[in-house]
Amino acid sequence: MKLARVQHFFITLRNNGLFQSFIIAVIVLSALLIGVETYPSIPPWVVEIIKVLDWFITLFFLLEIIIRMIASESIKDFLKDPWNIFDSVIVATSLIPLDGSETVLLGRLLRIFRVLRLISIIPELKILLDAFFSAIPRMGYVSLLMFIFFYIYAAIGSILFIEINPTLWGNIGVSMLTLFRIATFEGWTEVMYETMTVYPFSWTFYLSFIFIVAFVFLNMMIGIVVETLQEVHEKYNRKEGKGEAAEVHWIKEHTAEMESRLERIEKLLEAQAERDVVNKPN
Repeated sequence: MKLARVQHFFITLRNNGLFQSFIIAVIVLSALLIGVETYPSIPPWVVEIIKVLDWFITLFFLLEIIIRMIASESIKDFLKDPWNIFDSVIVATSLIPLDGSETVLLGRLLRIFRVLRLISIIPELKILLDAFFSAIPRMGYVSLLMFIFFYIYAAIGSILFIEINPTLWGNIGVSMLTLFRIATFEGWTEVMYETMTVYPFSWTFYLSFIFIVAFVFLNMMIGIVVETLQEVHEKYNRKEGKGEAAEVHWIKEHTAEMESRLERIEKLLEAQAERDVVNKPN
């Protein structure tokens, strides 16, 4: 009973808004300290303060992970959440000492990743990152098709324009880099006007490429990201019981339950009717 009260206390603390805000503030402070360390001319007393604050931040993160572990039903339940594993790894790497000269650089690099803990603390950032990873497989096929068009246009450009400017069209690899520059609209008109001095109708090459890659494929990418983000939002709302998606999910579940009950009642009524027919006196 006492253990249950302790766990309830840690659950309340973990879900407390002020505690969550304090965690975010500590993460931001950690990021600011990393930024201050990049300045070469730091007074020695500032360096000492940064070291003390760094140890405070590390110990606080360790304590916060322990609180979340205790608040979970079990260690296995805690490790089911990938974000808990991610946070544990970040905290564990922060415990690497910085006393040795060989570990100073490694430790400073690992401490940079503590900023990523903001993703696991702020739900909106988690939704965005989940949507990003969910969209990658779909975007892969669009990227493959885009690469095919890049390759075709790069081969054509290398064949036609190599004599005009070998620096931009010397081989298919360089040509693809040039096309990437064109797709980002970085000085693409200069490249086009240069080839138009020899091939006046070469503008069709550039405009068709920009239309296909920069307009069509880019909008396909945006459409995939928007659709995936909407799906992840609905999944999160169903899980948290929020929004229209949660209401629709609740209605579907209860409708299915009501249909199941009606089927059982109908079967009972049919069975009762059959018994009445059998027991009816002639």
